[in-house]
Amino acid sequence: MATGLDGRSVIVTGAGSGIGRATALAFAAEGARVVVADLDADGAGAVVKEIEQAGGTAVAVIGDLSEQTVVDEVAATAVERFGGVDVLVNNAGIMDRMSALADVDDAEWERVIRVNLTAPFLLTRAVLPHMLAAGRGTIVSTASEAGLRGSAAGAAYTASKHGVVGLTKSLAVMYRGKGIRANAIAPGGTKTSIVVDAEQGAHGPAALGPHFVNLGRVAEPEEQAAAILFLASDAASNINGAILPVDDGWSAV
Repeated sequence: MATGLDGRSVIVTGAGSGIGRATALAFAAEGARVVVADLDADGAGAVVKEIEQAGGTAVAVIGDLSEQTVVDEVAATAVERFGGVDVLVNNAGIMDRMSALADVDDAEWERVIRVNLTAPFLLTRAVLPHMLAAGRGTIVSTASEAGLRGSAAGAAYTASKHGVVGLTKSLAVMYRGKGIRANAIAPGGTKTSIVVDAEQGAHGPAALGPHFVNLGRVAEPEEQAAAILFLASDAASNINGAILPVDDGWSAV
């Protein structure tokens, strides 16, 4: 498969571990230059080192992507170090506590929405002028099974990932005439470091329990990364506005 990613400038958020790490390594292996953005300095630094030891090019930007100053730094780093932004991968995210709506407090709601939905909005808005000036660009976001259904997470996470799906589709429609594509993956269960801190005995986890019997095989992060790389590549040049489940058929149940 000809990816056309050699020499491209790529931003991957949440790239210090899990799906983000696997994605950053996959792009670097195709010859892309990668901005490794993450809140965890040690994790991001380790990924940059791994890429460089393999002969690739990467730079880390550390910070909370729900903050505008960090978003600005990420975009500016890609432009200054690599000459622009060809690909943005909005991958960083956090889980909720599987809380049912009546049990969601303001702090849980605001933090999950801020990280999972507002941060991708802010970063996409920051890179779009550079993509528009270049006449091309690809945005791939990590949505979730919870963006396709109401039975895969709590109220806050589910709302945030439905928002990512809507944001992706709006981008695809609004900018398809400008050389920009926007797609998303919807991962099912995947081996990552994300832990669900559910309150024992709460209504949300109890109500969701029966729906997880059809979860399917738990994926490796590299399987999600392969789908992201495909959607960002020239091989997917006519795919725009798609939400691709990577879930061993969970969404088909």
